[in-house]
Amino acid sequence: MLKPGPLDNDEWAVMQRHPVYAYELLSPIAHLRPSLDIPYYHHEKWNGTGYPTGISGTQIPLAARIFAVVDVYDALTHNRPYHRAHSAELALTIIAEQSGLHFDPEIVSVFLDLMEQRGLRPKPLAQNVGALREP
Repeated sequence: MLKPGPLDNDEWAVMQRHPVYAYELLSPIAHLRPSLDIPYYHHEKWNGTGYPTGISGTQIPLAARIFAVVDVYDALTHNRPYHRAHSAELALTIIAEQSGLHFDPEIVSVFLDLMEQRGLRPKPLAQNVGALREP
């Protein structure tokens, strides 16, 4: 997570195991068991290309589908070693573009509505293409 550049294949394989590690670490804690779907499934994608299981659509537990949107928004709007923080508007644009691919379209719709109530809206992607390429 602290590497400034892209992960190599071996590093990516380890990264894709983190939902399993989280599940194994948290499952012995009785009061957390009802919430284990979140750490285990939050990297699954609506179109089935996620990990660790590759499930898709409504097979992904609802809590994990909700958390996936919030997690990506948080990751996009905060500095990371591998990219600078994006504006809230650009993060919303990216999330909107991934509706039906990465994210549950209904969850995205509700999230965007909630953010609009706070005065934040996606911008047309063409205005942000350069920002997407910034490290």
